[in-house]
Amino acid sequence: MSVMKESRLKTLLYILENNIPAGENLTYAVPDMWNCFDYNGEELKKKENGLLYVNPYKFYYQCINNFIIRNYDESIQYSKSLAQINNLFKERNEDGRGDWIRKSSIYSMHVRTTTSWDHDGCGELKDINGNGFKETGTFVKSIVLLPLLKKMGIDTIYLLPIAMHSIKNKKGEMGSPYAVKNFFKIDPELKDYITGDDFSVEDEFGAFVEACHMVGIRVMIDIIPRTAARDNELMLEHPEWFYWIRVNDIPYYRPPHVSGLGENVKPLPENLHFVYESEDVWNLIKKFTVSPDQFNSTEWNKIKNECRENENLNVLELIEGRIGITTAPAFSDCINDPQPPWDDVTFLRLYWDHPLETRKYMNDPYQPPYILHDIIKSNSFKGQYPNEDLWRVLSDVIPFYQRNFGIDGARIDMGHALPSELVDRIIKNAREIDKDFAFVAEELFQLAAEEAKKCGYNMIIGHGFYAEPRVADFSAHAFIYESRHLPLPVLACGETPDTPRLAARLGGERLSKCLTVINQFMPNGVPFINSGLEIYETQPMNTGLDCSKDEQWIRLAWDDPYNGKLAFFDRYQLHWTYWNRWDIADTLDTVSKIRKQYLNTITNLNNFIPLWFGQWDVPVIGLGWIEEGKKGWHEDNILLVIGNTDMNNSIDINVYLDSIRNQSGNSERKVRFLYSTHIWKHDIYYLDDYFNMRFSLLPGEVKIIKI
Repeated sequence: MSVMKESRLKTLLYILENNIPAGENLTYAVPDMWNCFDYNGEELKKKENGLLYVNPYKFYYQCINNFIIRNYDESIQYSKSLAQINNLFKERNEDGRGDWIRKSSIYSMHVRTTTSWDHDGCGELKDINGNGFKETGTFVKSIVLLPLLKKMGIDTIYLLPIAMHSIKNKKGEMGSPYAVKNFFKIDPELKDYITGDDFSVEDEFGAFVEACHMVGIRVMIDIIPRTAARDNELMLEHPEWFYWIRVNDIPYYRPPHVSGLGENVKPLPENLHFVYESEDVWNLIKKFTVSPDQFNSTEWNKIKNECRENENLNVLELIEGRIGITTAPAFSDCINDPQPPWDDVTFLRLYWDHPLETRKYMNDPYQPPYILHDIIKSNSFKGQYPNEDLWRVLSDVIPFYQRNFGIDGARIDMGHALPSELVDRIIKNAREIDKDFAFVAEELFQLAAEEAKKCGYNMIIGHGFYAEPRVADFSAHAFIYESRHLPLPVLACGETPDTPRLAARLGGERLSKCLTVINQFMPNGVPFINSGLEIYETQPMNTGLDCSKDEQWIRLAWDDPYNGKLAFFDRYQLHWTYWNRWDIADTLDTVSKIRKQYLNTITNLNNFIPLWFGQWDVPVIGLGWIEEGKKGWHEDNILLVIGNTDMNNSIDINVYLDSIRNQSGNSERKVRFLYSTHIWKHDIYYLDDYFNMRFSLLPGEVKIIKI
């Protein structure tokens, strides 16, 4: 039975407090980085190798009681979004449509991974260890990271999918969070045994959101409205919402090859004739069949009744075994993409009919619904008859999490490939509940920012994950400078959950630290910390973008128990006890305070002036800002962020300030040294009558200066 209290967090606090005696003589280790709230349990046994041994109930209790609940106000309902709590959209000049994200600093969290830990030290991550505790990540354990995230200046947490995922045809040990089995249930694997049976995983997520809101952190989720797990629970009532093939055809099922076109070609009206002239395409189309209710209605009705009576039965397994058909695996919407089928997910049937552009190639009125590049690229190839009932379900996913948990924003997975009408409905429904709800578009190509803005998005992903690690060819410089011209902000980052880790790139930790600091000030960029970056994690979470062939096998020592494992699919423990673990966190503790102090300045692009070094091929990024509301000859109004992107060599560089001085009216010689990533050297001197400067920068060094 789920506990329904006004405050789920206070209920969690009560549960932990009453169980403290049960944890007095247990062995329970946590990384010392999780203790940013000065835990002082008397039973603290030892601190060694980056670990603390604690009473788990007392540890989580003290975090909530000493750090979080102190902000509790009885008059505030923390299960609502921060915008609704603070009524921000009435207090600000913006129109209250999610633009708070422009000034945010985001931490990406895969709950199952971020707080995974081998608490009993047995050498492996267990669902339940010998002392009865969960070792993979949970919402309860995630709460204890909030003090660390606040130290790093984080004010928004972006959660990778938290809905119930499937283990049928799973990838890896645990399956992908993107194979969603039920859009409206929280994944039960994120439940912590520490709270007992009467406090549900929904209660734990609600407590997590409340805790975030109490300390001023927003919560965003990831939704996946284009695909679903092969055995998604919607099929029990609506098998016709899916695409079906015979079980016997699964061994021969693969994306078709289309002659006359190259690899990874987008389906367009002008190349569609190549697609439907391909024999491989027709061999695929012939494999599709009708849904089980039409294929064998008698057996289907039996299966449906059995599943309604016993919720532990898997409807797809019964269909496969007794009717002989199954949902069709999804595959890339790009023609001749070498990727194999995505065996754990299938596409949802968004239209009842074939796309209008396709009808001249498909003359068979009895052809069952099928998956093909045009069908699944439904933003460009639309049918005439939308699956209205399905659209209604998909557009209610975000409102469900708003009504029940008070989330603040969402990223729409592959939203650019959905019908614009469906995207519009998803965004509209969310903003009817919360005018200031923010949306992130999964747009990697920055030219799409204008269209994303028209659709109602507040930010795009962008291609920083690709450009920023490539400092040697100045891709990072171009990305950081040129993104300011886009109509929407982009993620300021060098890694995402789908890419190689920054610390694994050429330049390693030095590159990670350099870019992390610069990204705090990137014009039109929103700082984004992918969970693990703060401890120089090198093992990727997924190998979806820009990865080498053996990326998952070459980043860790051969005897590391997590070598070859990917957090998206396997039990994985971040290397929280790495020897240099506090470096990024301590750096951000200082730098994020500088960012916050000048936040209005650096988020107003009219204040930004790129710095000039006398030549174009200098491996230095220079960002100049005129402080908001300050102009005049004797004003302390120029902020400079200057970073050496050469990770191997020092550089002496001339910084020409005549442009920023003329626009700011600043002629002061006084310099305030705010921060350096290295041991500070007061090595600045003036060059000429314009008070230009000369700097010495060590490899990877970033300096922040106020004039």
